[in-house]
Amino acid sequence: MTILDKFNLSGKTALVTGARRGIGMAMAVGLAEAGADIVATSAAMEAEGSAVAREVAARGRKCWTYACDLADRPAVYAFIEKVKAECPPVDILINNGGMILRKPAAEHPDEYWDKILEVDLTAQFVLAREFGRGMLERGAGKIVFTASLLSFQGGITVPGYAAAKGGVAQLTKALANEWAGRNVQVNAIAPGYIATDNTTALRADPVRNAAILARIPAGHWGDAEDFAGAAVFLASAASDYVSGTVLTVDGGWMGR
Repeated sequence: MTILDKFNLSGKTALVTGARRGIGMAMAVGLAEAGADIVATSAAMEAEGSAVAREVAARGRKCWTYACDLADRPAVYAFIEKVKAECPPVDILINNGGMILRKPAAEHPDEYWDKILEVDLTAQFVLAREFGRGMLERGAGKIVFTASLLSFQGGITVPGYAAAKGGVAQLTKALANEWAGRNVQVNAIAPGYIATDNTTALRADPVRNAAILARIPAGHWGDAEDFAGAAVFLASAASDYVSGTVLTVDGGWMGR
């Protein structure tokens, strides 16, 4: 097998959460370009005519789309059962769906904390456990979480998000420790400062925006498309000996 063959995902099915736009959509399209069929979900995913379905179809791959609110645990379980009934077995799980709510810690309400932990950590574990079980039974699989720079740092005014993303990094390692020996690789990608909806407020703040750009060695915000290559690598045979790693895609931020 050549090195390029190892990146080929033909015959694989990848489930991507948070795939309606941004980083999730970019990863879904990248996986489709590498040959995978896609199961795409997001809270507001259109049943028909979604942008991600069009992009996947344009690359000659199948795309199943589902709406699922990760804050609603019964809905998550119902989604899992629907995917198992209607789609091929999931070979690759991209646990990307998430959200952020900003308020200083002394004012951070219970409802913010509870919703962020449910979406950004609990739902991630449920999906990994339920689809991971099938991977273990088949003796192969790839799980990729979307972590964050706040898996390493504390952030400002986002205590719930920082706690959840710190948990994602530890969950990645915990699952990897149990599953690597059974040929299921579990890793995470930690985005740096990326021009997405989640960072609109930061980019609109001239003081914070300037401070952030001054620290990024690359000198600019990242784009969603910067994650396609990392996702394909961690979803492919090229990363079969990579397990429990949190890969930063951050323009050099964490090396500063």
